[in-house]
Amino acid sequence: MKPSTTPPSIDPVAARRWQQLSLPHSPWLHEEVARRMEERLQWITLQPKSWLHWQPLKGGTQAHGLLQQRYPQATAWALEPDAAPAVQAQLLQRLESPTGQSGWLERTLSRLRGQRLGTRTDAVEPGSVDMLWANMALHGAADPQALLAQWRSLLAVNGFVMFSALGPDTLREIRDLYQRLGWPAPTHQFTDMHDWGDMLMQAGFAEPVMDMERITLTFNSPERVLQELRELGRNLSVERDATTRGRHWLGQLHHALRTLERDGSIPLTFEVIYGHALQPEPRHKVEGTTAITLDQMQQMLRKPRN
Repeated sequence: MKPSTTPPSIDPVAARRWQQLSLPHSPWLHEEVARRMEERLQWITLQPKSWLHWQPLKGGTQAHGLLQQRYPQATAWALEPDAAPAVQAQLLQRLESPTGQSGWLERTLSRLRGQRLGTRTDAVEPGSVDMLWANMALHGAADPQALLAQWRSLLAVNGFVMFSALGPDTLREIRDLYQRLGWPAPTHQFTDMHDWGDMLMQAGFAEPVMDMERITLTFNSPERVLQELRELGRNLSVERDATTRGRHWLGQLHHALRTLERDGSIPLTFEVIYGHALQPEPRHKVEGTTAITLDQMQQMLRKPRN
């Protein structure tokens, strides 16, 4: 079955607001997923001469340094397509000092490590990058097929996209809890790994490879759970409850979260999907008919048959 080009569960306005929201640092889980995804690059023989980091401020500023170390001679781009101007202005500073160190100290340490700096943030020409790196961005796109098409347009022939996204088993504990309480779903729907593979093919990519793992995080209190979830994203569902919640409801939520405790901590499951696919050689159009002249037809008829 052909998947919908626009997931019905995601509100485009809410998705855009989340993408434009500035965070003080990249979420821990995003950095961890980026680290695991970067390790997968050892199995890819293609060595990009240029690469693009898509939405690095949420996807992982520390991961940007890992990629620069893996490809020290490659030209690096960073792009925040929907960020506010103030966030865009902070992009280079955040990438050069992902752990809060001063710009001078980070540059000095980088030279000692042999790490290449000088990330570009200017416009990226279509078909100009050999790798597009997009960590934990696709599951929040209101129109994922349009986003995949945009990524493909930026890739050079034989370049590849490397991405991760949350899968449908994410936060199953909280989903079950909300369902038992009769509350609306706490998040929008997440797309299955196989559907992402189908959408890659429909977008024109070749040889998609998909992988998945489940990561369980534990928290010592309901307050810590909610703090982590606020950093990871928002409920982008068109069916989310628009009612303003008060302290009484928050108390109910804290009590409900405590019922999930196992051995003194609250576990939450995150299904993480990894994928990569190639930008194939352009296909040459094959004409459905062949035209020949009358003289050519007569010459063919005069030739003796074997």
